[in-house]
Amino acid sequence: MNENRKALITILFISIIGFFLIQLNRDSNKRANSSFEITENEIMNHIRFLSSESKKGRYPGSRESKDIISYLIKEFKSYGVKPIIENASYVQPFEIKSDIELRELNYMIINDDSLKIREDYIPLWFSGNRTVSGSCVFAGYGMEINEENIQWNDYNNIDVNNKWVIVFRKSPEPENVHSPFTKYSSFHKKMLLARDKGAIGIIYISQIDDTELFPLKYISGYTNDGIPAIHISNKTANTIFKPLGWTQEKIQETISRSMETINFEIPNKEIHASVKLNIKKDRAANVVGVIKSGNRKYRDEYIVIGAHFDHLGQGGKGSGSRQQDLIEVHPGADDNASGVSGLLEVAQKIASQKSKLKRSVLLIGFDAEEKGLLGSKYFIENSPVPIENIITMINLDMIGRMKESTFTIGGVGTSPNFVNILDSISYGRDIKLKMTSPGFGPSDHASFYTKDIPVLFFFTGLHTDYHTPKDTWKLINVKGEKKILDFLYDFVIHLSKQSKRPRFTEAGPKTGQMSRNAQFKITLGILPSYGSTKLGLEVDGISKKDGPAANAGIKKGDVIKSIDGKTIKDIYEYMDRLSKLEIGTTVPITIERDGKMLTLSISF
Repeated sequence: MNENRKALITILFISIIGFFLIQLNRDSNKRANSSFEITENEIMNHIRFLSSESKKGRYPGSRESKDIISYLIKEFKSYGVKPIIENASYVQPFEIKSDIELRELNYMIINDDSLKIREDYIPLWFSGNRTVSGSCVFAGYGMEINEENIQWNDYNNIDVNNKWVIVFRKSPEPENVHSPFTKYSSFHKKMLLARDKGAIGIIYISQIDDTELFPLKYISGYTNDGIPAIHISNKTANTIFKPLGWTQEKIQETISRSMETINFEIPNKEIHASVKLNIKKDRAANVVGVIKSGNRKYRDEYIVIGAHFDHLGQGGKGSGSRQQDLIEVHPGADDNASGVSGLLEVAQKIASQKSKLKRSVLLIGFDAEEKGLLGSKYFIENSPVPIENIITMINLDMIGRMKESTFTIGGVGTSPNFVNILDSISYGRDIKLKMTSPGFGPSDHASFYTKDIPVLFFFTGLHTDYHTPKDTWKLINVKGEKKILDFLYDFVIHLSKQSKRPRFTEAGPKTGQMSRNAQFKITLGILPSYGSTKLGLEVDGISKKDGPAANAGIKKGDVIKSIDGKTIKDIYEYMDRLSKLEIGTTVPITIERDGKMLTLSISF
C-alpha cells in the first residue's frame, strides 16, 4: 500500500471518528435538554407515586402527608428551585383543627337514670365544656321573633333562669323553604338565645320523622365556651314528656296545627350533665419554592403556580367522600395528584429555561385544601412576598381527565388581559379551551381572588369517581395532561415577559359556599358541568341512579334553568338554591333539552 493511500485512509478514519464524536455530543446535548421537557412518563410517575396505596389518601397532618411534603422538596431541589427565603426551609407550617372528640368524664343523668352516649344523647360540636345540674323546662322551638310579618315567642311567660331548656330542632314549618322561621332555626342561634335568657344548658329533640342523633363532627368557626348543647334521642325525649301526658309527636302536631307555641315546666326532673370535648389539632404545611428571574426591573414581581396535594385519607363520615359509609383509601389521582404532577413538571421545565423569564415564578404545593382552602388561606395571610407583587395566581386542580381535547380555564374575567393572551397561546394547538369568568370557585385560587389578585383555574371537569376510592391513576388521560402543561408553560413564559402586569377586575362575588365538599341537607344526584358556558347549570352526568334527578327524568346534557321558580344562571346560583331546600319537599324544576323548555317535578 503506497503512502498516499495510507494517508487517505487515515484521514477518512479520523473523519468518521470525528463525525461520530460530534453526533454523540449532539445526542448527549439533546438528551440533556430533553430531560427537562414535560413528558408523559414523568407526569404518570408522579401521579402513581402521589396516589399510591401506601400514601393512604394524603390526609393533612398524617405521616403520609409528611412523605409527600418531603417528595415535593426533593423534586424542587433537583430542579434548582430555591426556597423563597435564601438558606431557609421550603416548608410553610401551620396548624389545623382537624376533628372533635369526646374526652373522658362525659355523662348525662336524668334523675337516677344514666344515659348512654351516642345512643341516648350526644353533645353538639359547639357545646360548652361544662358540668351543670338543674331542673328543666320545655320551650317549643326555642325561638323569639318580633317582626312585622311574624310574632313568635317560645319563652313567653316561662322562667328558664338557671334551668335546662328543651327545644325542638328546626321550625314549625320545616318543609317550607320560604318560611320566615328558617333564619331563626339553627342549632347555634337557639343556644345563644337560651343562654341570653339565663339557661344553664340546652337540649334539642328531633321532629318525629328524624330518628338519628346528629353526628358529632368538627365544624370550623365555633368555640366551646358556651353552655352545654346536647341532642337527645326520640326515646329519651318521650321518657321526659310521658309523665305530663305529652309525647314528642303530640307536641309537634299540636304546634303545627295551631301555629301557636307550647311551653311548660317539667317538674320532678333533675338533669345532671358533663360535656368534655376536645378539638384535635394537626400540623400541616405548604411547600413553597421560587424560580428567580435575573431581570432587575421585574424580578420582584411573581407569577404563582399552585396545586393542592392533600386528599380525603380513607374517607368516612365528614371526610367529604361521596361514599361515606366506605372506609377505604381515596387515592385522589385526579384530585389532585394530577395538579401536583403538573406543578412539578412545569417547575422543572421553567427552571431549565429561567433565562427566558422577566418575572419570577413562585411554586406552591398547598395543604388542607379539602378542609376549606386552609393552606392557600394561610399563605395569602402570611405571604413571604408582598401580595401586591403577585401579578397572577394559576391554580391546577383536577387536570387529569381531559375529554375530546377540551379543558376549562376559569377566572378569565379577573383581568381584561387574559382572553386575548389565552386565545393567542391556544392558536394552532390540538386543544379546545372553555373559558369561564368568575374568580371565586371551589379551590385555592379563591383565596387569591379575595385579595384582588388576577387568577386562572385550570380544570378538566368532574366525573363519577370524584371523591371516591375509584379516582385512580389508571383513569388519567396523560396525553391530555401533557397538552395542558405544554400550554401552561408557554403561557407563563409569555405572561412573564409582558411590559405591563395584568390589570385586576372583579368577576363575581368574593365570598360564598363554593367548596366542592359542600354539605347540603339534600342533593340532586347530578354532576354539574363546571366548565359549561351555557346560561344555567349544565348536567355533566347522573351520580345517583335512584336520586331526585334520575327519578325526575333529568339526563346528561340537560341545562337546569330554575328550581322552585327561582332562576339559575350558573353553578353559584344553583348551589345557593340547593342549600335552601329541605328533605321531603317537592318542587318544580325547569330544564332546557335540545332547545326546548321542560318543567319537571322533583322530590327530595
